[in-house]
Amino acid sequence: MSIRVMLVDDQVLLRTGFRMVLAAQPDMEVVAEAGDGVEALEALRSTEVDVVLMDVRMPKLDGVEATRRICERDDAPKVLILTTFDLDEYAFSALKAGAGGFMLKDVPPGELLAAIRAVHSGDAVVAPSTTRRLLDRFAPMLPGAGDAGGGRGGAGGAARPELGRLTEREREVMMLVAQGLSNGEIAARLVLSEATVKTHVGRILTKLELRDRVQVVVMAYESGLIRAGGPRA
Repeated sequence: MSIRVMLVDDQVLLRTGFRMVLAAQPDMEVVAEAGDGVEALEALRSTEVDVVLMDVRMPKLDGVEATRRICERDDAPKVLILTTFDLDEYAFSALKAGAGGFMLKDVPPGELLAAIRAVHSGDAVVAPSTTRRLLDRFAPMLPGAGDAGGGRGGAGGAARPELGRLTEREREVMMLVAQGLSNGEIAARLVLSEATVKTHVGRILTKLELRDRVQVVVMAYESGLIRAGGPRA
């Protein structure tokens, strides 16, 4: 069965381009389009959608609030944020609101298609190179980022006692996930197999009661476990 996609962007030309790319795929179909968050929510009332490609800054209702309302639904489709560098803080808010990942609007078609398939299958899309650049830009805006004493996160995220559930290795893996490294990159860095890294990531999600890798990134930065440019000293 095809992946049913809804395009949400106030720029018609961009929607047209995305539609053409998706239409060429045998496993995807664009079932709805919207020019803002209000139209997107309205469309979801009458159309079954699997994945929403969501712009961030739009009139009437922006992508952050639209994502939050969509993710509150029992039958919520997956949301994949499309962003640009000058809107990084909005993308972060959308991830907190429940989006399954983010991509840049100038992403190559192949990567966009892979991201849609990944999000549809339940994975989170946190592209390694994009994550590092994106988080480095908005991390100073997060709570505690500029506090001399480490802010709410304290040294190593003391304000999040659930982090104490992690083993030393799991905490190490979490910090690398938060820096945008893929399982393969983490495996190479720690001299582990990818299967072992995947197991560690799964245990991190379970222990911290998180949905996916996106939420791992959010918690690591908000708790102070990671800061822009790398882990805390």
